[in-house]
Amino acid sequence: MDSYTVTCRWDAEARVWYVAESDVPGLATGADTLDELVRKLQEVIPELLAVNDQLPATPEIHFVVHADARAERAA
Repeated sequence: MDSYTVTCRWDAEARVWYVAESDVPGLATGADTLDELVRKLQEVIPELLAVNDQLPATPEIHFVVHADARAERAA
C-alpha cells in the first residue's frame, strides 16, 4: 500500500487534536494545534511504517479532518 489515510479529530473538552482512525499500524498521537499534529505525523508515520516493514519509496498520506462546532445565533 502506497497510500495511507489518517482521520484527525478535535476534542473540545481536552482542547487537543488527535488521531481518531488510521491505516498506519500503531499510530496514536495528539497535539495542541492541527498544524502541530500534521508536522508530528509527517515525522512519525514513515518511522512507524519502516518499523512495520511497510515503508514504500514515497508514501502518500491523506488527512481527513473533523471538527465539530455549534453555530451561535446573533442576538
